[in-house]
Amino acid sequence: MTLDETTFRTSRDFPFAPAAIYAAFESPQQLAAWWGPNGFTSTFERFDFRQGGEWQFVMHGPDGTRYPNRSVFQTLEPARTVVIRHDCAPYFTLTVSLAATDGGTRVTWAQAFDDANVAKAVRHIVVPANEENLDRLGRVLAQGSAR
Repeated sequence: MTLDETTFRTSRDFPFAPAAIYAAFESPQQLAAWWGPNGFTSTFERFDFRQGGEWQFVMHGPDGTRYPNRSVFQTLEPARTVVIRHDCAPYFTLTVSLAATDGGTRVTWAQAFDDANVAKAVRHIVVPANEENLDRLGRVLAQGSAR
């Protein structure tokens, strides 16, 4: 994970095709199974997976705290790109790029915050949470391939 003034980036190689990883975003059941850091669950209230579509959900923390979220899918390119605009505090844009590799897919995750002070304040949460998100994605994908 690297940090510039406002953007957190990480990459991970997965032994799954880009289409399988993209499907983990477009399926609300799959997305709910891996979205968020360890110990969190999500309840989706609205999930309109199309460019300009809205995604409203509540993340439930391990301590029971509820974190309402509203996002808009800005760009959706099947098996290539997912861009999500988090449209409530803290404001950011998440760009997920999928690139085919010989062994599967390289996922590049770039979370760009609107405000450098906010990025600095949440760094200690976001850096490990993004890695945990990718860990959880890998586990969900592995379970799906075992079926």
